[in-house]
Amino acid sequence: MTTASITPRTPAQGTPRTFTDVVRERTDALAERDAFVFLPDDGQGSVPEHLTYAGLDRRARGIASWLREHRAVGRPVLLLHPPGTAFVAAFVGCLYAGSVAVPAPLPTDQGQQLARVAGILRDSGASAVLSTGAYVPLLEAWLASVALPRVRCLATDREDIGDPSSWRAPDTSPDDLAFLQYTSGSTSEPKGVMVTHTNLLANEAAIGRWAGTHEGMVVGGWLPHYHDLGLIGHLLHSLYVGGLSVQMSPLSFLKRPRRWLEMIGDYRVEGSGAPDFAYDLCLRRVTDEQLARLDLSSWRCAPNGAEPVRADTLRAFVERFSPAGLRREVFAPCYGLAETTLLVTGADPATEPTIRTVDAAALEQGVLAVGEGRTLAGSGSARDCEVRIVAPGTGAPLADGLVGEIWVRGPSVTAGYFGNEAATADCFGADGWLRTGDLGVLDAGELFVTGRLKEVIVLAGRNLYPHDIERAAQSADPSLTRGAGAAFSVRSGRADGAAGAARAAGAATEAVASAVSAASTEAVGSEREHLVLVQEVRLAAVRGGDLRAVATAAQSAIGREFAVPAGNVVLVKPGTVRRTTSGKVRRTTMRDLLLDGSLTPLYEVLEPAVRDLLGDAPDTAALDTSDTAASSNGATDAKAPGVSP
Repeated sequence: MTTASITPRTPAQGTPRTFTDVVRERTDALAERDAFVFLPDDGQGSVPEHLTYAGLDRRARGIASWLREHRAVGRPVLLLHPPGTAFVAAFVGCLYAGSVAVPAPLPTDQGQQLARVAGILRDSGASAVLSTGAYVPLLEAWLASVALPRVRCLATDREDIGDPSSWRAPDTSPDDLAFLQYTSGSTSEPKGVMVTHTNLLANEAAIGRWAGTHEGMVVGGWLPHYHDLGLIGHLLHSLYVGGLSVQMSPLSFLKRPRRWLEMIGDYRVEGSGAPDFAYDLCLRRVTDEQLARLDLSSWRCAPNGAEPVRADTLRAFVERFSPAGLRREVFAPCYGLAETTLLVTGADPATEPTIRTVDAAALEQGVLAVGEGRTLAGSGSARDCEVRIVAPGTGAPLADGLVGEIWVRGPSVTAGYFGNEAATADCFGADGWLRTGDLGVLDAGELFVTGRLKEVIVLAGRNLYPHDIERAAQSADPSLTRGAGAAFSVRSGRADGAAGAARAAGAATEAVASAVSAASTEAVGSEREHLVLVQEVRLAAVRGGDLRAVATAAQSAIGREFAVPAGNVVLVKPGTVRRTTSGKVRRTTMRDLLLDGSLTPLYEVLEPAVRDLLGDAPDTAALDTSDTAASSNGATDAKAPGVSP
């Protein structure tokens, strides 16, 4: 077992009891400085929004007065804002009132998003909703439609909110909740993580020590404010150190990735992080002409916290953008999760990341060994916490070099899930250890994250990681969107044959070979595991419109690299593969959608046993059988109507 720890650092003189104390210190000392700048992207030449520390304090006092008047003190308050400075004022207003902020995405006309936000509203029992004037009428109508008309709404971008002069500091203690961070749910339904003021201060101290942040530092980004890195890393940490946070909307980045890099140069941003897919998107979308105009010399800390961090992305990004002044050591791979507030481990931003080439066969058996076949990027050492690798199921500590479940203990580990004692008991141990559900291995104090426990695919006694399978398939053809696939397994041969039973069986393959040897068998009696890949494809990039060739190439790439049958490939249109707010693929959700018959494939090849598991979706083979054929493993392939083979 390997552990590591650091001593938290306070952000200012004295010892603030709560994060509210920190904000008040900053607004008093830095009143006329800009606290936040938001860069709009409406195509009409709009000027940036500026919010000074004094302006933030004034607006937050008014919002807090309104919340007190409407008896929201100590109660959850839902924050549904578009990107911009109004959200920051609303969040600090909740701190000033002693209310519990609940950041969430604006509900849209997408059924999934509406259901998610309605679930958060009911789960949290929010007493009020804060938004902007443009959205309050729509939200009031939505609240009435979901039978919650008594929840009050307030537009926080108004100038006449409450009475700032009547504000009184709340009697907040360190153990009180600062906010609820609803998990993005890559393998389960979202749950409200209870983040106390003690948790938040401890994690901000750990981030500051790790990244070397300082007063006046410029932090920038585009991640949603309801995402843990976007909220804690890009917004709240800037308040913690007394810096400037420059933000743009996620949509602005996705439309024009170069704007993120231009922002870094224009505002001399020192710290800005994102999931792995964002760096890859810049690699694919920033032209040589745009690159020539970039200045990335100020960027000294670029956290990359995707699951997993891709070593080839780190190398390619540095090579591509070094002519713009990007430092080779800029990348700081890290690991964290909402249940630990944010940061758990982080690589030293002053040195190049650790890249390790390991034996693929040994890794499949739960052992980290030097060899060929897999490249892993280290996520650094523990920050303000202890990290332990244990055998799944038993919790027995494992030695360095063995893959197991990652457990974490320390002051940043949160208080559990709001109103959910059963889920809290499942993940938060009485001895302070958090069971993360992630798989990893420690080597000389550095953590290498290998995947999610519930997403490991067990075939022929081998533990395969879905992201490795997805990567291999996506390299087979340029039309297959990188980072937009979901590999998982389904089990056939159960007596009831129900899709729900297949889902439960597929989710049960949680052990790694080094810990639970019984999980190494692919079949139990007449049951059998089948590998499935659901992958987005860009039709415009398909040579000759030949989707069959694309599917065959993906199958061949998987078979060649992993020596396993890849009899099930489902090609879907862009935007089909579900993601969390942090960009992680929701593989469990994609398995459920497939088995429920909720996917509309552009082209698919399925083994008969897998096709028998599917729900009552339109059968693409029945809709158009002119291209149906049998493959060597007994699978049949079919195209959707109107799509050329």
